[in-house]
Amino acid sequence: MIRHADIVIDLQAGDTGKGKVSHHLARENKYAAVIRFNGGANAGHTIYHDGVKIVTHQVPVGIFYNIPSIIGPGCVVNLPKLHEELQMLKSHGFTAPVYVDQRCHVTTEQHLQEDTQDMKIGTTRQGIGPTYRDKYSRKGERILEYLKVVPHDSPYQLIDLYQYLYGNNISNQDVLMEGAQGFQIDIDWGDYPYVTSSHCTSGAVALNGVAPRYWRNVYGVMKAYETYSGFKNFNNGYVNPRGQVALDKIQEAGQEFGATTGRKRQVRWLDLDGVIQAMYINNVTDLIINKVDILEQVGVFGVFAEGGFRELGTPNAFRGFVENYLSTKYKPTLNSIVWSTSPEKI
Repeated sequence: MIRHADIVIDLQAGDTGKGKVSHHLARENKYAAVIRFNGGANAGHTIYHDGVKIVTHQVPVGIFYNIPSIIGPGCVVNLPKLHEELQMLKSHGFTAPVYVDQRCHVTTEQHLQEDTQDMKIGTTRQGIGPTYRDKYSRKGERILEYLKVVPHDSPYQLIDLYQYLYGNNISNQDVLMEGAQGFQIDIDWGDYPYVTSSHCTSGAVALNGVAPRYWRNVYGVMKAYETYSGFKNFNNGYVNPRGQVALDKIQEAGQEFGATTGRKRQVRWLDLDGVIQAMYINNVTDLIINKVDILEQVGVFGVFAEGGFRELGTPNAFRGFVENYLSTKYKPTLNSIVWSTSPEKI
């Protein structure tokens, strides 16, 4: 039986560096398993392992440290792409066990074709929305029924996650729950309809069989600015005294392109009140803020707080304002606030 679960959550609209944080935690802790709990092939987690850049989409980061990696029932699975990803990881020498919960729904060719017709939301066109739609309308196919028989040479195994977590596979050990996408595009809390189709909050962990009584640390991950890769006007309603030039420089310096779509991400200044909402709803205990080094390169430090834009003159002033504002508005005491300036490590 599991002892504790640590959770990694994106507090913005995705692309904040969750993969890097999950990779770091998997290296530093002796987890019995790493479990992906939402999304599917639409995810794109950029990992630097021993200096080599690797992008994962469906496989949890446990595979890099020989930790069993599990795709939980809250996910949907694109089987051909899963096979491709596992082959890619194998070519790099990563062969740790990968498991798929038998309740996962399968993304079919029909789902993919339907998703390519999207011209409004700006989806990743990975068939995620149609797959979840069929799941909730009780017309989908779970992987157990879809495959009937898993070939002996399959690079993954089907499991019952409940039996795995609460049976004899885990003996009073901890697990890591690796989230995908982000709070700002959560199906319930995001800017509907410009959202993903899965639950991106810590509450989704319970939907994957790990109740709150087991939760230990919830790591909220964010950037020092905000990005979005869909079709809506991301800056709508945000007054930008600095104009678009500074934001374009941030986009260029931060190499802000979607890890899955390759699409150029829109950029806006950090919205601290939106972050605080995400922290409360996800019960964040630790905060990781990535890419402050990009603002340092551009030389502009802007935030929105209490409905107004503020420009801070120096990196120290920016960090001080952010930490003071969060500590004032977010009443639970954080274990830590970590400012990360490297794409490769914390």
